[in-house]
Amino acid sequence: MLTLNIPALLFPAISFLLLPYTNRYLALSSLVRGLLREWEETRNPRLLQQIAVLRRRINIIRLMQTAAVAAMLLSILSMVAIYAIWAGWEGPLFVAALSAMVLSLILSLYEIQLSTEALNVQLSSMHDENPRLGAGR
Repeated sequence: MLTLNIPALLFPAISFLLLPYTNRYLALSSLVRGLLREWEETRNPRLLQQIAVLRRRINIIRLMQTAAVAAMLLSILSMVAIYAIWAGWEGPLFVAALSAMVLSLILSLYEIQLSTEALNVQLSSMHDENPRLGAGR
């Protein structure tokens, strides 16, 4: 039987997820604004490619945040179902909350992978311009 304490355990976990997600979002948004200003001055097409990758990452972070908020809401509904004695709804709502949290984490791993790939591209272009730096892989 699901008790009120079990869905409540998700609250701190979800809160700890949302904080770094928001920080990532804000950092990437600031980076995009800077790149846009630089593009307006230089019209360098490479900057547009970087902005496109950042836009994709920002969209993934938005999905991560959405899944985390959905997990929080479903956890709350699970607690309401327990308290209001909505027989049979508390378990499926809690499983849905866990599923949303797992989706958020999977998206986070994907976004980290994209970030790493983008850094490797930047580092490889720096290596192409200055071979003395070494490959570093």
